[in-house]
Amino acid sequence: MAIKDEILDQLMKGYEKPEDLLGEDGLLQELKKALVERALGEELTHHLGYEKGEKSSRDDGNTRNGHGKKKVKSSSGELELSIPRDRKGSFEPQLIKKGQRHFDRFDHKIISMYARGMTVREIQGHLKELYGVKVSPDLISRVTEGIMQEVKDWQNRPLDALYPLVIFDALQVKIRDEGTVRNKAVYLALGMNTDGIKQVLGLWIEQTEGAKFWLRVMSELKNRGVQDILIAAVDGLKGFPEAITSIFPKAQVQTCIVHMVRHSLRFVPWKDKKQVAADLKAIYKAENAEAAEDRLTEFEQKWDPKYPTISQSWRRNWEQIIPFLAYPHDIRRVIYTTNAIESLNSTLRKAVKARGHFPNDQAATKLLYLAIKNLTVKWKNAPRGWTTAMNQFAILFDDRLKAVGY
Repeated sequence: MAIKDEILDQLMKGYEKPEDLLGEDGLLQELKKALVERALGEELTHHLGYEKGEKSSRDDGNTRNGHGKKKVKSSSGELELSIPRDRKGSFEPQLIKKGQRHFDRFDHKIISMYARGMTVREIQGHLKELYGVKVSPDLISRVTEGIMQEVKDWQNRPLDALYPLVIFDALQVKIRDEGTVRNKAVYLALGMNTDGIKQVLGLWIEQTEGAKFWLRVMSELKNRGVQDILIAAVDGLKGFPEAITSIFPKAQVQTCIVHMVRHSLRFVPWKDKKQVAADLKAIYKAENAEAAEDRLTEFEQKWDPKYPTISQSWRRNWEQIIPFLAYPHDIRRVIYTTNAIESLNSTLRKAVKARGHFPNDQAATKLLYLAIKNLTVKWKNAPRGWTTAMNQFAILFDDRLKAVGY
């Protein structure tokens, strides 16, 4: 709606400096207050059925009953509003609802900052600096607590019937438990559906992993609609192969190449990292298992004098690595591409780094969920070559794809 020039001229009378317009008591703040109060007055008029100053024709005797004062926080500072009331208390304002203490999607600003790993103190300082609003730690906690129902809905949402690939990963987070700060593992399931779209299927916090824990996770995925997983890529998680094959008996459990490379490079200094990575790539990109073992032998001869633990790790996990080498090149590329899992790990580690430790499991879950939500909103496209890979999946696993209606 265009504002007429004469109205703007009237509003700008007396303007001398930016603070007159943008300051805490400036024109924009006063204009927002006036417009909100006018809108609330119109809402009450609609509710009562007669204009202000007119005589009420209502049979129930309900009329205007003055105003109450209410402070709400907004992106431009704190507003003290005059809220109209009716005598019977049946008026429910819609613009500023009963109990509402924030305006202009203020809660979303707090949640967004929290999701990016900012501490409560940092959020307080940021809001004070940008908007001139003092926010208590309790208010920030109440705003973010509202996320927990969203987390529960997300954790229980229905899933696709089949995932060609699911990567299971874990990161360590410090959480207070029974008065002591302990390292707990946060387990993540990153799936790629038949359209090639990445999805975080869920997250689980557990102090110790094992067959019982993984059986519970697999059962949960099945209860949420997953009927089959073609390839499950894992990182030596205890009890995992037995648990997944008991629920998804046809799933191919594969040591995750991404994790193998990540662990191999962990203790390699920067000057050698690029060349070591290239030589590892020659192993997992070999045309078959025999050629891959030849490349591993060459790697041992070249790097064992400096980094013997790398080849030892690959030898130790060799039986769980070689199934990967039987797949066509396009399926292999989908399995070993590092972008999705590394991006997810980087985002989550950055979010938790500022925390030091969490007071409980719920606080950790809340932050990790918000960080995942911020990242996955960008996951809208399949990786390059996915159509070709899916065609090869359809040839290799034809009966299983047909079983779920693909």
